[in-house]
Amino acid sequence: MKRRKSFGSDDEAKPDLSPMIDCVFILLIFFIVTTVFQKPPGVEVSRPEARLGTVLEKNSVLLAVTAENKVFHGGEQVGVNGVQNVVRPQLLENEDMPVIIQGDANAQRGVVADVEKECLEAGVKRNRLTIATR
Repeated sequence: MKRRKSFGSDDEAKPDLSPMIDCVFILLIFFIVTTVFQKPPGVEVSRPEARLGTVLEKNSVLLAVTAENKVFHGGEQVGVNGVQNVVRPQLLENEDMPVIIQGDANAQRGVVADVEKECLEAGVKRNRLTIATR
């Protein structure tokens, strides 16, 4: 003889959590994929002050010119001659990629100008090239 199941204290209804766990993992993957990863220049630069300024996009190429006139990208010294090797691959992914030059206040302006010139020769649009200030 078969016993009929009755709703009592022995058989409590438990919700199925697997769809909720699936949704959480899908959201986690979505946030990881859509996060913008920005490579910092890797050195601390004392930027000059400016009267006017604008907020720039987060997804950009950051180049730093130190007080010793060394050029860095992503914590590695690339030099003025290596700027095009850094910028060109980024422009292949996104031709409107902004480039930000963080020149130290004590850096020679000629070195910052040379970095700017190398960026323009690499194909950066003039309106997408910025020199960062405080």
